[in-house]
Amino acid sequence: MSKTILLVDDEPHVLEVLRVTLEDLGFRTLEAADGPGALNVARQEKPDLVVLDVMLPSMSGLEVCRTLKESDSDTPVILLTARSGEDDEKAGMDAGADRYLTKPFSPLTLLTEVVKLLQLELP
Repeated sequence: MSKTILLVDDEPHVLEVLRVTLEDLGFRTLEAADGPGALNVARQEKPDLVVLDVMLPSMSGLEVCRTLKESDSDTPVILLTARSGEDDEKAGMDAGADRYLTKPFSPLTLLTEVVKLLQLELP
């Protein structure tokens, strides 16, 4: 699988778990720790999918999601966040997210959603 996934989270240990989980299956990963950084990487690298935290410094993940979807609505976005209320999920979906997963998360659940959104088959 040579798909590229942009990982956006301000917690280094979360980025590490995401990176290891996805790279073990052959995905190429890119990383950003804040909203503006995520938008810059997305514009330059054109990832196949974005895994995005909602609570980021300087720009919320919801704003990042909206901006990404306005510029390229075909790129799937998975919001991965500690915010677990129904209103939070609704706000995420209203921002354009394709999936909304809460932390703590199961790496298997994340992989399942990535595979579905990228329309892939696991080896």
